[in-house]
Amino acid sequence: MVSITEQIETETSSIAIIILAAGASTRMGTPKQLLLYQGRSFVHHIAEIAIASVCKPVVIVLGANAEQIYPQIKQLPVQVAKNPDWACGMSASIKSGLELLNNLPQKIEAVVITLCDQPFVSTQIINQLVDAYYSSQKPIIACEYAGTLGVPALFSQRFFSELATLQETSGAKKVINNNLNEVFPLQFPLGNIDIDTPKDYEQLLLITKVTDEVQVNVSP
Repeated sequence: MVSITEQIETETSSIAIIILAAGASTRMGTPKQLLLYQGRSFVHHIAEIAIASVCKPVVIVLGANAEQIYPQIKQLPVQVAKNPDWACGMSASIKSGLELLNNLPQKIEAVVITLCDQPFVSTQIINQLVDAYYSSQKPIIACEYAGTLGVPALFSQRFFSELATLQETSGAKKVINNNLNEVFPLQFPLGNIDIDTPKDYEQLLLITKVTDEVQVNVSP
């Protein structure tokens, strides 16, 4: 049976994806977009995951440390939105990403919004958001983890104006909570893991190392 996402791949997809990567990483003490994970920087890692999904175009929003981060993605088939108001939080980055999409010639039916620092976001999760959007007929598909709903999340075009006028630093989660009756939840327990501090990063590297060792030991 052909999945919805496989059907979309044969057509011109009208579902975009915005990767928010404009933060200053103040708690980390160094740009976390540049931290290495699985042999690549965080921003390169999430960009490749998005590129491999059914979502097109892929938009990456840069702000703080943009000159350092841009070389990591300049060779990739992505579009970069600059957020001059990155210090205002994620809401300003969402607005910058949507402004870029609104200036494109193609009609964007919906958008997936995701972060740079959720290391377990996968192409499969992104495609499942799109599948659920078409199968559930709900205009918002949000990942569910740790008793909450959040990003990665998909929003139909009818919510673009609400997303673009957000004032809160909490970003897209505000729109999800304001429209709970319009939301279809997608289970993603590992979505609860994001990397904000050096301790978070050390734990991620430890988990990755242990997982790699287990895979090596069980391989034939």
